[in-house]
Amino acid sequence: MNLINEAYGNKTLLNQPVYADAVHEVIRAVDQGKLRVAQQVDPGEWQINDWVKKAILLYFGVQPMQTWDAPPFEYRDKMNLKHDFESLGIRVVPGAIARYGAYIARNVIMMPSFVNIGAYVDEGTMIDTWATVGSCAQIGKGVHLSGGVGIGGVLEPLQASPVIVEDGCFIGSRCIVVEGVVVEKEAVLGANVVLTQSTKIIDVTGAAPLEYKGRVPAGSVVIPGSYTRKYPAGDYQVSCALIIGKRKPSTDLKTSLNDALREFDVAV
Repeated sequence: MNLINEAYGNKTLLNQPVYADAVHEVIRAVDQGKLRVAQQVDPGEWQINDWVKKAILLYFGVQPMQTWDAPPFEYRDKMNLKHDFESLGIRVVPGAIARYGAYIARNVIMMPSFVNIGAYVDEGTMIDTWATVGSCAQIGKGVHLSGGVGIGGVLEPLQASPVIVEDGCFIGSRCIVVEGVVVEKEAVLGANVVLTQSTKIIDVTGAAPLEYKGRVPAGSVVIPGSYTRKYPAGDYQVSCALIIGKRKPSTDLKTSLNDALREFDVAV
């Protein structure tokens, strides 16, 4: 950690092997899941390891540009790709890409999709077609990222939290989750939900609306919505997200998910 912090404050130190080696060692540990950008310390509470993000940023400085061929395609980049998927226990469909420095656990399925450096994808998760997992995003166990989902990445500012999708969540088709939003355990996002730090997440299940920002409560079933906002030019509809119910904790996760989709008529 100390070497990384020193090198981040003085990039010329990367010319010394001890500092460059320290950067490579951190990225190797992140790739293997031994280090991560964020880790859960309590239910709903995550600790950000900004020095790991510093190492990722420094890695771009120590890696040379290189060109490689996968005929008829040619690529030129500083980042290597992950390999040895069989030994890692990961199913990777042609067209899927994961950069070295992203941790992908056993029994993950990658349809044609993209996982960026610094990301953490836990066991049993499905990354469906054209889904993207941005740099440093944290994806839990048994998550389903449906087709076209965009999970945003973050490296700077260093103190910024990554997007976190906790265990057992279902993220519907074409959802976008960015700016460090936390989707808590077993939540369901219906198709086309867009969540940023400024998006209103409104629980409409009670007698009065309850508003959240930056966090979807555990077990929530969420659909796209809108509310009226006044502007000098008139009243216009602004996008929001509506919590319309909760998954049932008394049932098996798969059954609970199916029940939620049927009961609340959620598009996925």
